Amino acid sequence: MLNSVMKLAAGLAIAAATVTAAFAADLAAPKGDVVLSLTGAITQTNAKATANFDMDMLKAMPAVTFKTATNWTKGETTFTGVSLKALLAAVGAKGKNLHSIALNDYAVDIPVADAVDGGPIVAYLMDGKPMSPRDKGPLWVVYPFDSNAAYKTEEVYSRAIWQLSRIDVQ
Repeated sequence: MLNSVMKLAAGLAIAAATVTAAFAADLAAPKGDVVLSLTGAITQTNAKATANFDMDMLKAMPAVTFKTATNWTKGETTFTGVSLKALLAAVGAKGKNLHSIALNDYAVDIPVADAVDGGPIVAYLMDGKPMSPRDKGPLWVVYPFDSNAAYKTEEVYSRAIWQLSRIDVQ
């Protein structure tokens, strides 16, 4: 009987360690320069209460590419990046609002409800090339304006924040 209890206790200890390890498996730390930081109502972090991403980490996520015209580019432009939906899933976002901040401290709120399949991406390539801060980069929230008439409003255009550097999930 004692032997059975000891085996059960050992099995429970192994199970508890496995569960703890699974929950402790936060994001890997960035190896390059941090280009995007998420804070707030998130469950996955790699720094104190923050999920930091370098460009390689973003590029390691499934890429989404689409063509669309914007108010800030000439003609149809091809954008590649990570979907906002996938980015929020990667950090375990639990909020309703994304307070998004640019390198120049411009800020705009994006509803989490916008983070859907076929919705906006955090673009890191424009026409196949990285974007410099001078050219709206290195990250730009871009909506597929041409594929959804509901995206062609001043309110949605205002959410297309370029030089994105921080998101606080609220």
